[in-house]
Amino acid sequence: MNGLILRICVRNMGPPRRMDRMNILPDPHDESAAESPPDHPFSRLGPDMVLDALQSVGLLGDGRMLALNSYENRVYQIGMEEGPPLIAKFYRPARWSAEAILEEHAFVQQMADEDIPVVPALTIDGQTLHRYQDFQFALFTRHGGRAPELDDRATLEWLGRFIGRIHMVGARERFRVRPALNVASFGEQPRDYLLEHDCIPADLLAAWRSVVDQALDGVRACFEHAGDTATLRLHGDCHVGNVLWTDAGPHFVDFDDSRTGPAVQDLWMLLSGERADRSRQFCDLLAGYEDFHDFDPRELHLIEALRTLRLIHYSAWLASRWDDPAFPRAFPWFGNQRYWQDRILELREQTALMQEPPLVV
Repeated sequence: MNGLILRICVRNMGPPRRMDRMNILPDPHDESAAESPPDHPFSRLGPDMVLDALQSVGLLGDGRMLALNSYENRVYQIGMEEGPPLIAKFYRPARWSAEAILEEHAFVQQMADEDIPVVPALTIDGQTLHRYQDFQFALFTRHGGRAPELDDRATLEWLGRFIGRIHMVGARERFRVRPALNVASFGEQPRDYLLEHDCIPADLLAAWRSVVDQALDGVRACFEHAGDTATLRLHGDCHVGNVLWTDAGPHFVDFDDSRTGPAVQDLWMLLSGERADRSRQFCDLLAGYEDFHDFDPRELHLIEALRTLRLIHYSAWLASRWDDPAFPRAFPWFGNQRYWQDRILELREQTALMQEPPLVV
C-alpha cells in the first residue's frame, strides 16, 4: 500500500522493581511475520483490513498508517482524508467481552466529563465500540506527550491531584462486569496457569512452587494487616508509560486494564529508589491526592503485596501470549533457565520485603 508507514516501538523493561510494560508491534513486511500461524487472532489484521474497518463506520483513511506501541492489543495512528489522524485500537479477541470494554469506555467518559485529562473513545453513530469481522475496535483522538519527570516533587504532587480526581469518580459506582484485582485473580490463578501448562523447567519446579506459595502466603498476610480496606474503580496499570506529559500537565491513557481494587494500586508503580526515596515520593503524591480523595494509610501494607502479585501475573501473562508472534520476538529471554532462576530469587526478595514495616508517610 503506497504511503504506508510502519514502525516497531520497544520500551525497555527496566529493573525488576518496576514492571512497566514493554511494547511492540510486528512489521507485516518482516518475513518472520509472514510465517505467523494462520489461526492466530491478529494474523489477518493487515493494513487493508484496518482501513476497511474504519470505512465500515464511515471514515476514510488516506493510506498513512503508523503502528503504535501496544502489544496486548493492536493500535494504529491512521491518517484521514479529512481532518487530523485518528488512533484505532483493535482489541485482542476473546480477552474482554463487549460489556467489559463498554464499562471501561463509560468510566473514561465520566472522567472526561469532569475535565480530568483522559482520552475517551469517540462516539460514532451513538457507539464507542465497533465490530468488523472478528475484531472489536474503538477510535480515539491523537494525544502526544512525554514521560513525566518523577524526580520532581511538583510533578508528583500534580500527578497525585489527578489520580485523586480519577478515584473520586471511580468511587461513585461499581464495575458490574470487569474483574477485581485480588490474590485469586493476580496470584493464585496465574500460579495455577504456569503449573498446568508446564512452564517451569523440571529441575526448578519444586523450588519455584515452594517460593511462589511462600510469597502468596506473604501477600495474604499483608492483606490481613491492612484489614477491610475499600476498593474502587481504578486505572489499574498506572505506570509512567501510561502518563503523557505536556506543558499543560499530564493526561492518562490506556485504561484497558481498569479493574476494581485498592486505591494504592494506582500510586505504587510511580515509586522508585530506596525506601527513603519511596517514602518521600509517596508523601509528594499524597500532597496532591488528598485534595480530592482520602487515602487510607492501612493500604501502605499492600504496596509490596501488590508488587508481588504483579510479578506472578506478569510471568503468566507472557506465557499465555506466547502464540502471538510479537511476543517471542520481544521477549526472547522468557522461559529459559535463567529467567526462572531470577524469578525465584525475585520472589524470595519480595517475601522478605513483605515482612518489613510499611512505608512511613
